[in-house]
Amino acid sequence: MKQKTEQWSSKLGFILSSAGAAIGLGAIWKFPYVTGMSGGGAFFLIFVLFTVLIGLPLLLAEFIIGRGSGKEAISAYKKLAPKSVSIWIGRLGVVGCFLLLSFYSVVGGWVLIYSSMSVLGRIIAPQVEYGALFETVIGTPWITIIGLFIFTLANVIVVSSGIQAGIEKANKYMMPLLFIFFLILVVRALTLDGAMEGVQFFLAPDFSNITGDSILYALGQSFFSLAVGFSCMVTYSSYLKKDVSLPQSAGTVVSLNILVSLLAGLAIFPVVFAFGYEPAEGPGLLFIVLPAIFSEIPFGSVFLALFLLLFLFATLTSSFSLYEIIVAAVTENRKARRKPTTWMIGLVIFAAAIPSALASSSLSNVLIFNQSIFDATDFLVSNMMLPIGSFLIAIFIVRKMDQALVKEEFHLANGISSNVYHIWHFLMKWIIPLTIVIVMFNTLGIW
Repeated sequence: MKQKTEQWSSKLGFILSSAGAAIGLGAIWKFPYVTGMSGGGAFFLIFVLFTVLIGLPLLLAEFIIGRGSGKEAISAYKKLAPKSVSIWIGRLGVVGCFLLLSFYSVVGGWVLIYSSMSVLGRIIAPQVEYGALFETVIGTPWITIIGLFIFTLANVIVVSSGIQAGIEKANKYMMPLLFIFFLILVVRALTLDGAMEGVQFFLAPDFSNITGDSILYALGQSFFSLAVGFSCMVTYSSYLKKDVSLPQSAGTVVSLNILVSLLAGLAIFPVVFAFGYEPAEGPGLLFIVLPAIFSEIPFGSVFLALFLLLFLFATLTSSFSLYEIIVAAVTENRKARRKPTTWMIGLVIFAAAIPSALASSSLSNVLIFNQSIFDATDFLVSNMMLPIGSFLIAIFIVRKMDQALVKEEFHLANGISSNVYHIWHFLMKWIIPLTIVIVMFNTLGIW
């Protein structure tokens, strides 16, 4: 007898879990430093435009594919377009999530290490130089491996517990708390001397620093931060009931993601300029600047520990979705196989992530196209595979999937007019594929 697929218990649980998948390292860790390296306000504006005009329609497309099929990523494409090569879109997503986890888990380990050190009062302390501390953490092999191991273990424990009891339950409690502490952080950052210079850098567009690479990074960031392109949201929405509006859910997730990106910029860049840091600090920006912020706040050690613990949770909620697409694809949603499969996948991902974990220490001399293992994997996933996956999803939903089913899923449980559907369909059919091709070709130097 076929087992019934597990479902989200409520619309709120689905939205918070989808937002949790999107709001993590992409919005809080990666967005500030990529923005700092790519021109500030102009990059943020391009990112918002890409997120609304490309990321939102693509997120909705993944929702439609997932709930329309009721299957995880690989089986969804097989069911909706049997006897076609479309199944490789799902397979690309699974491989992409695996590669993404191979460096994402490393950063998750960094967050976990910083959380532990903050609880012990080892970060905000007399004569601590935050940049040197970060270099010590990522440059010490045994520290990064331990962080990676514990982060992987936490993912395995939650994901093996299932959708409602594991992923949804965690998101319902922790996501609201993350917003509260983010607001506290922003308020304090904006009251620092010199903060307005950072606000101007972040919100006043200066297109003189924008290059083809910057545009590609903005496009990749919009995919990365919304978890689209690898069919993660196909798997998540396959657990969704029919009484939920997919366009409204997608709009809520995108709005929350842009809000967090805005808060991240307002929390980081005022402090960057107030303390004399470089906005192009790179991946260590958050780990260097956050302690500087909290060191200026009464009971800063306590607030830093709480925030880092919540940041760790946001990091985990995103990695849950990456694990879930792999686990669901391997088990084909058979509940009896979930636990052993999740543990096996966790072990393989841990082993695959070790090279990236050692990219700043033992393997620092190993370069791939003049980039470290960590940076090369990040570029491959975020700036190549995610856009390709998104392009293929756009082609699939308008040219391979039954359009009557697409329209039905779009209009279920909402009063949205047909005009909105036609605009979305036009974007998916023409604008989004063309934009992705132009940006990628420009980056590759083809034109």
